[in-house]
Amino acid sequence: MMMFNMLIVVFIMFLIGNMIFVSKHKHLLIVLLSLEFIVLSIFFFLLIYLSLIEMNMFMLMVFLVFSVCEGALGLSILVSMIRTHGNDYFQSFNLL
Repeated sequence: MMMFNMLIVVFIMFLIGNMIFVSKHKHLLIVLLSLEFIVLSIFFFLLIYLSLIEMNMFMLMVFLVFSVCEGALGLSILVSMIRTHGNDYFQSFNLL
């Protein structure tokens, strides 16, 4: 019963992260934070699932490495966008 409650919390975290990702798409920083929240909820889900089936936690380390690389890439894009355009609005720059 405890695992079921934890899975419901992780699912609610995932849904909240997706709702923020869809609704707040004006600023790049908010989009990146919502993506990291989604990655965190997926990490918790993998942690619960792997402990439930009593598997090795090696895949969690691989997942964390990829999520850290994704976060560093997003942060570097944010910094370069702020340096070139002065803000993180998606509407302030033109792709053409």
